[in-house]
Amino acid sequence: MIEKPAKTNSPINDIIARRWSGRAFKHDAITREQITSMVEAAHWAPSCFNDQPWRFIVWDRNHDADAWQQAFDCLGEGNQEWVKHAPVLLLACNDTEFSSRPGRVNRWGQHDTGMASQNLHLQAVALGLMTHPMAGYDQDKIRTIFRIPERYELLAMIAVGHPVDSADDLDTETRERELAPRVRESLGSRFFDSAWDKPVKN
Repeated sequence: MIEKPAKTNSPINDIIARRWSGRAFKHDAITREQITSMVEAAHWAPSCFNDQPWRFIVWDRNHDADAWQQAFDCLGEGNQEWVKHAPVLLLACNDTEFSSRPGRVNRWGQHDTGMASQNLHLQAVALGLMTHPMAGYDQDKIRTIFRIPERYELLAMIAVGHPVDSADDLDTETRERELAPRVRESLGSRFFDSAWDKPVKN
């Protein structure tokens, strides 16, 4: 499989370092046990008031091909080109209100749903799988088809599957994209020490 561990200045956990958003998936199915494991990891994310605002729809092509196809058809054309090989798609949604405090807006819901999603991504890595979150999809279409209440905000779709064994069989464009180095802005441009825009240092 293609691996591109993060090149960090300080040591980080191996699972975090190995997580990356590849696009070269095999056609191989994912087991229901693996799916359950990923959503169980998401289930145990922290949340404000333990309200657990996340909702995930899971589409498994090998469990319900018609539903998977309906979700796939909501993706933008660019994403469809490579997502067609991913056996599982998910949609992360956020409850905009506290379920435990009726009528009260939950402005932390996106943050908490993001943490649940990250748990899912990292558990996938632990299972030898690869995930790729996507913003390119038709929100109105997917909300209508799957009857998602207006109260819930639609966030990212996520493709999940087995990464290809090597880049040798990929076309030139895909191979170059998959093998391109991972990059990040400098740590100090995003993390500040005691005051705004003062770069954090060791």
